[in-house]
Amino acid sequence: MDVIDRIKDQIGTNPVLLYMKGTPDFPQCGFSAQAVAALRACGAEFAFVNIFEDQEVREALKRYSNWPTYPQLYVGGELIGGSDIALEMYKSGELAELLQGVAANQESQ
Repeated sequence: MDVIDRIKDQIGTNPVLLYMKGTPDFPQCGFSAQAVAALRACGAEFAFVNIFEDQEVREALKRYSNWPTYPQLYVGGELIGGSDIALEMYKSGELAELLQGVAANQESQ
């Protein structure tokens, strides 16, 4: 499986996925920490990929998503954006609403 197929598989099998620097318990940059905090504040269950542990994914994901920075948040298979967008959505209530919709969709399947 090539790296693009691995990325597609990761995004397709995880309803909420955060590509980040570090782990949720030990983020290795402030932006990743902010994205984790927003997801946790919404009570979201989410998967993560530590891009420092897979250099191939780290480089290929930028081309795949056409988004040059990390973290990158995917919800329901769609790129939401980075920490700035996640934080804006959290503050407006949109992130919680989006995450609730994904959770409800998972429960109905």
